[in-house]
Formats: sequence, C-alpha cells, structure tokens
Amino acid sequence: MFALYTIVAQLDMMDERRTILMGRYEIGKQLGQGTFAKVFYARNLTTSQAVAIKMINKDKVMKVGLMEQIKREISIMRLVKHPNVLQLFEVMASKSKIYFVLEYAKGGELFNKIAKGGKLSEDAARKYFHQLISAVDYCHSRGVYHRDLKPENLLLDENENLKVSDFGLSALAESKRQDGLLHTTCGTPAYVAPEVLSRKGYDGAKADIWSCGVILFVLVAGYLPFHDTNLIEMYRKISRAEFRCPRGFSAELKDLLHRILDPDPSTRISISRIKRSAWYRKPVEVNAKKNETETPENTCTGEATTSGSTECSTSEGNQGSLSLPNLNAFDIISLSTGFNLSGFFEDKYGLNREERFTTRQSVTTVFAKLKELSRRLKLKVKKKENGILKLAAPKEGKKGVLELDAEIFEVAPSLLLVELKKTNGDTMEYQKLVKEEIRPALKDIVWVWQGDQHQHSQPTLQEQQPGPLFSPQHDQLQASLPRQEQQDLPNAPLAQQEPLDQLQSPFAQEQPEQLPPQEQLDQSPLPVALE
Repeated sequence: MFALYTIVAQLDMMDERRTILMGRYEIGKQLGQGTFAKVFYARNLTTSQAVAIKMINKDKVMKVGLMEQIKREISIMRLVKHPNVLQLFEVMASKSKIYFVLEYAKGGELFNKIAKGGKLSEDAARKYFHQLISAVDYCHSRGVYHRDLKPENLLLDENENLKVSDFGLSALAESKRQDGLLHTTCGTPAYVAPEVLSRKGYDGAKADIWSCGVILFVLVAGYLPFHDTNLIEMYRKISRAEFRCPRGFSAELKDLLHRILDPDPSTRISISRIKRSAWYRKPVEVNAKKNETETPENTCTGEATTSGSTECSTSEGNQGSLSLPNLNAFDIISLSTGFNLSGFFEDKYGLNREERFTTRQSVTTVFAKLKELSRRLKLKVKKKENGILKLAAPKEGKKGVLELDAEIFEVAPSLLLVELKKTNGDTMEYQKLVKEEIRPALKDIVWVWQGDQHQHSQPTLQEQQPGPLFSPQHDQLQASLPRQEQQDLPNAPLAQQEPLDQLQSPFAQEQPEQLPPQEQLDQSPLPVALE
C-alpha cells in the first residue's frame, strides 16, 4: 500500500513539473544551448506534432544590439518554404523570451552521420546532394544566399531527408552594393569560397555553389578537401583549389568536383549545369527522393533561368486541382504594417522588389488575368505548382532578363493574397512595369494593394473579415535574433576544431572583419542549429 502511495505521489510531482508554453506546447528535454538561446524538444498539445522550440533571451540580445537580426531571419524564413529547408512554424514572445517554433529534425546533423558512420557511397551522397542543390537553387530564386553551408547546418528528418538550417549569416539580394556584389567576409573557413576571402566582393550564389562542392567532397571522402593546421596556409590552398580526389572517386564525380571547386567564380559551374552533369543525372533510389513528390520541382526540366531558378511545367488539367499554400497567423502578422519588414525588400534606391495585393476573386480568375496580362506584355509564362507562376521578359534589360514570380496564397476561403516578386533583372525596370502595366491591368480583381491607403471599390469585406490584411497592428514585436554562434570546421578525420574568433584573409592588407561569437555546443546531435 505504501508503494502505491509513493507511485501516485511521484506521478503527481511529474504532472506538476510539466512545462506548458503559451497553453499550446508541452516542453520536453533540452537539445542544445548557445550564448543567447536554448533549444528544447516540444509537442503541440492540439496536434501532437513534435517540434523544436528555440528560446531566445530577449535582454541578452538587446544588450548586444542585435534588434534587427530577427527581422532578417523572419523575412528569410518566410521566403524560403521548401521541403528541404527547415521550416519555421511560428514566432511567439513574452516579456523576457522570444520563442521560435521550428520543424523537428529527428535525425540530427548530417555532420554527425559522417563523423560517426564514416564516408558515404556515391549513390548515398547523390541523394543528399540532389536535395541540397534543390534547396539552394530555390533559395537563390528567392534572392537568398545562405553563406554558411556545411554539414553541421544540414539536418536530417526521420525519413533521412535533408533540411538546410541556420540562416543566421544569410543575405538577401538587397544586401548587394552598387557593384552588384556582397562584401561581408563571413562563413566557416574550410567551406568558404576563395573570392569571399579576397575581400573584393563576391556573388552570393557562386559562393554557395563552392560550399556545396566542399560538402559533396566531404560526403564521399569523409574528410575535408582543404585542410592545414596553419589557417593562412589553408586559405592559400583554397585560393588555388589545391586538393586531390581519392582513388575511389568515379571519373564523373572528379570532373564535377573540379568544375564546382573552380577558384575563378566567373568560370565556376552553375547550378543548371550541375543538374546536367553526368554524375548528377545518374539515377537515385526511389526512397531517396520520396519527399520530392511534394516539392514544386518534381516536374522540373532541369534547365535554369538566368536567376538560377528551375523552370517547371504543369499541364492545364492540374490547374483546377491546385493546392494553394495557406497563410497562418504568423505570416499575416509579418506582412502587416505593424510588423513592417519592408526594409529588407528595398534596394539601395528604396524601391520595393515585392508587391502584394488581396483579392476576393477565385484562383482560376486570378490565373486567367495573369495569363492575359502576360500575353499582352509578351511575357514568357513558366508555370509552377502550388500557386506560383514565373514570368520572364522577352529580352534582356540593364541587369539581364527581368523575371518575377506571381505566388498565390489562401488567407481564407473567400480571400486570396497575391505576391509579385522580382527574382532577376533591374529593380527600376520592375517598378516601372508594375506601375505602368501590371497595376492598371489588374485593377478589376484587386481588393487592396499593400501600402495603399484606399480600398478598392469592391464591396467591403468588413462584414466577413476583421479588416484588410495590410491594416496596421497595435503592437510591434520588439525582439531580436542573435547571430549564429559558429561551430568550426572539421578536419581529417572529420571532427570539430577549436573556435576561431575571426576570418582572416591573407590576400588583403586591411584588418579582417570580425566573425560573430562562437561557442562549442553539446556533443549530442541537435535537431536545429542554434543561432
């Protein structure tokens, strides 16, 4: 009898110790910890879905002046919704904490898989490389450059599908200077492209491709292509692309690696050519790509546009059964003027590269209007699934072919959000096209454009909806996301090195830029990367 009372008492104590966050998530074990954040396993009380929740100390973040970081992180995570990118479900906040609810990657880091299990076969590596290239290509098509691709930032879900994570060092296309290049020296030394170290400016997409090449080498070899105990000597090896492929590498893999790890970014292979390479086009096991049935690229031809995005085709018959992405409360708040992220969607002249409007028309009507507009303007139409149309100008402009994506979201059964986003070309040309052609042509289906003070003459939605999607909010989330605490590169055999305080360049006389604070994390695999 005494034993029974003891068990009941212990169960009562366990129930009292249950931590419920915002009445929605039950918090479980801690998965990792950084300078500004702790990551916990959690369970959605309504759906029982497993998630990872990053709890950020607001006071610590504000003290070090990282208030703007959360805006960039949120804007980027909202832009890159892809099966092979770790998903951000929602953001919550209290007086002292900011909570990021993230997709739970049960398989942990790809780095740990290699470090513990050894190198992969070329067939196994091809599966992960396909998924990596698919995710990176999509990010580039949305104007996002990761800048810190490495196995530690590639996570695996329960089905062994790859998830790109940790966008703490990523940049948007708007970060480019007048020369059209990025200039911040950042990343993890062994995976950084040589032009990033030169401090003369670099193309974010080409730098990411280099990192993908290093990752591919590591997957098949089990060690880094560029390694030296002397950091400056390692940089020199990177600048000259001094590496040797193991004898076991196939001829097709060696050829692809040498074309990716080309120290000259102007001749480095593009993603579209990677997809056409002999090694990449070899068949992949069906179960290795089962998640690609859900990605917009499952009907892709493998060709790429000038912006690096993949062209896809969809039959007319599929349009009627189109499945539109839904906007949750987090998406709607992030689009409102009270949580204005417009600073991340403007170029150096203050011109938006995105336009959004709401409409009460059906999906079929919106698509028909967009097609009619494209025919009149002689725009090339390249269809994608899930409510996305890619439009391209018939000839090149000042900065190449002007391209834009038209993406449709379902806010409610009777309300759609349409987003027009420039993915390539000159922003001023895009703004002129929107002002003089697109806005007038779409006036019959538009309820309200984002940023406009007046509403369209259609019947008001106030009887059914609380107000326009773009109406001001009363409160603005005063929070910030810390920059990623870097983990260092592995060496041969693949292992973590001591943290580096700065990324030093042997090719410049000026003082090197400082890297963000670094911190060793727990040895256990982390479902999410700490930032």
